[in-house]
Amino acid sequence: MAKALELLAASLEPPQHELNELDWKAALSPDKKRLTEHLSAFANLPGGGYLIFGIDGAGKPVGVSQAETERITNQLANLGREALEPRLALDHGVETYASVRLLFVHVLESAVKPVHLRGKGLEDAFIRSGGTTRIASRQEIGTLMLHSHTPRWEELHCSLLQTDDELSAKLNTEPILKMLDRPAPSTGAELLEWMQSEDFVAREPAGGGYITNMGAIAAARKLSDFPDLSRKAARIIVYDGLNKARTKREREGTMGYAISFQGVLQFVMSLLPQSEVIKSALRVTRTVYPEIALREIIANALIHQDFSITGAGPLIEIYDDRIEVSNPGGLLPSKRLDRLIGTQPESRNELLARAFRRYKICEERGSGLLKAGLEMELYGLPPIQFEAGPTHFKVTLYSPRTFAQMAQKERLNACYQHAVLKHFSDSAMTNQSLRERLKMPERQRSMVSALIQDAIDLKLVKPADPENKSRKFAEYVPIWA
Repeated sequence: MAKALELLAASLEPPQHELNELDWKAALSPDKKRLTEHLSAFANLPGGGYLIFGIDGAGKPVGVSQAETERITNQLANLGREALEPRLALDHGVETYASVRLLFVHVLESAVKPVHLRGKGLEDAFIRSGGTTRIASRQEIGTLMLHSHTPRWEELHCSLLQTDDELSAKLNTEPILKMLDRPAPSTGAELLEWMQSEDFVAREPAGGGYITNMGAIAAARKLSDFPDLSRKAARIIVYDGLNKARTKREREGTMGYAISFQGVLQFVMSLLPQSEVIKSALRVTRTVYPEIALREIIANALIHQDFSITGAGPLIEIYDDRIEVSNPGGLLPSKRLDRLIGTQPESRNELLARAFRRYKICEERGSGLLKAGLEMELYGLPPIQFEAGPTHFKVTLYSPRTFAQMAQKERLNACYQHAVLKHFSDSAMTNQSLRERLKMPERQRSMVSALIQDAIDLKLVKPADPENKSRKFAEYVPIWA
């Protein structure tokens, strides 16, 4: 509003003239096409622009009534939503100026350009020039396209305009500063500058700003402060038995992922069965499931979910014999279930993934699931199970089971995953290494040989050296290696 008033005062100084950033009108024009062109032009203008209602053609403030204000804002909002591509974001306010009531409508600059008439081509885009609205030339359209940027989900605003104090109050940045080994800023202004550099907030030149999805999902003190993200809090459910018939305990997160991640992980670990083992002559407590594996899988569920799917968030379900970690969003088109371990990292939320790597919550090198798989083998657990649906992705970790208790499909999966883990460890699977992984003695060598042959027949693995005819010392690699 301060910027709009400043521009208005400049435009009303003799000789009165409209600016590129501002256009004033006495009332709402019946010409909807011309209004739409004005909206297009301001949305294509760096910094956006203002339509001010209540000033006649001679530059005299005449004011607008409450009823006119409602009619104008509703019609402009409809035009911005229905008559232009991409849709526009509009803001408005009412202010007394020269003893009359004026309506200020702020047309925000669109990140995606050119903004043009819906249903028509890019050539139907408009710009401001010399205080007037005109159609853009081909060269000007090209310039607009060069300055176009499709916002990522993390960059979108998830709050209304906030004061500087509100920006700082709604986000808890202290834990993140500690993760980054960075000293806390000494002043509020320095803190806001750092928050903007982290893409937590989008500040306005006149003061205040907006909290972004990135800021809220990472550092919100209360996710419930942000309606679009309140259902994205991670839920932890503990069941009594092997199915969902009886629930023993349930907890839903309340804070941003980054500042609450360690607490979520510790809470999950505290719910798991524990046993004491002797390590380096000392008695230590160890959970059934390795913490490294849980850390990576829970972090992946938080980071790689599809935030466009509403009404669902990450879910951690603990049964007597397994843990299931699921998140909204299917597998990315470039990924395959059998190639998730050790492949190059890719995320639908790149900014979030990069930030969480810097916060030391996860890795972004593709080695996270590799470490998780190695830990599962070290603990003697069944292989990690991956499952993908059209709108969900789920990872399951099973509690210890002997070879005899495993189904054939699970045995084959253990064989394949072991070959993958060996391959990415610059080694190869052998009968002996698979027996050690499955905790099977030498006398069961023939059973493991039969399992390897089944995996070969199903094109899961292949001999590393086809010329080697010795099955006793044969080495095997994944079929794609």
